[in-house]
Amino acid sequence: MLSLRQREQRQAWVLLAPMLLVMLLLTAWPLLRTIWLSFTDAALIGSGETPGWIGLENYAYALSDPDFRASIGRTLYFTVVSVTLEGIIGVLVALLLNQKFAGRNILRVLVILPWALPTIVNAMMWRLNFNPDYGSINALLTQLGIIDGYRSWLGSPDAALNAVMFADIWKNYPLVTLLVLAALQSIPEDLFEAARLDGASAWRRFRAITFPAIVAPLGVALVLRTIDAFKIFDIIYVMTRGGPVDSTKTLSFFVYQESFSYLRAGSGAAYAMLMTLMCALLITLYLLMLWRQRRRSSAYEN
Repeated sequence: MLSLRQREQRQAWVLLAPMLLVMLLLTAWPLLRTIWLSFTDAALIGSGETPGWIGLENYAYALSDPDFRASIGRTLYFTVVSVTLEGIIGVLVALLLNQKFAGRNILRVLVILPWALPTIVNAMMWRLNFNPDYGSINALLTQLGIIDGYRSWLGSPDAALNAVMFADIWKNYPLVTLLVLAALQSIPEDLFEAARLDGASAWRRFRAITFPAIVAPLGVALVLRTIDAFKIFDIIYVMTRGGPVDSTKTLSFFVYQESFSYLRAGSGAAYAMLMTLMCALLITLYLLMLWRQRRRSSAYEN
């Protein structure tokens, strides 16, 4: 006879089986197929012959490719800067929306709108805003006296990636705001009242009460945004197509071109696997930092 716990475990596996099967078919098999392709000279369009095994040649070529290394630098810059700013802006906006003032509920709805927009719509909107002839960004900055003439933001190698990053931050900071705001709503007001009576400053209240409560959801938001930012593709494809002069050519766009523009499936798979490994490394580092921060917060509370 099975014990109650064993029956519950068996029932849990039975309920999870359909999901695991779907994950196996949609994730595991394509991943294994990509790994295999990365060791071959497969072409996207070929003569129907079996791809030849070439071992680590694709990986050696990728690691020695200066364009690939440059795309890594651009991707890391995009990821670090955009995720950092989204985290800072998201927390600040959440702290603001957690205060009691007239029209707070309306403002909360408005904050969600950028995140609710489809990425393609957001990219098209900001492409129009950055238009060098009739874009609203040039009009606003010129009227404020910040610039003395219209500029081609998306046509400048020095400004294009920052312009795309601005559009991405505008769309995605509400995700951080929503998760942090939900955590702020769960903090008992009595804790803040007791801290005020003890003479704690606003900064000390934030460190001792607010930050430990939001560190977990903030960490989740930053990990999710790191994954999305590191594999950014759609907004770049719509706004710049990787230009000008490859200044916005990130890793995902590089993999796309290698696989679907140059039709080199083998080397494209190798690039994709290297990108996956780097993304996994970034996530691991983030989780390690969050684990250490939670340990410090627990020690501080004790």
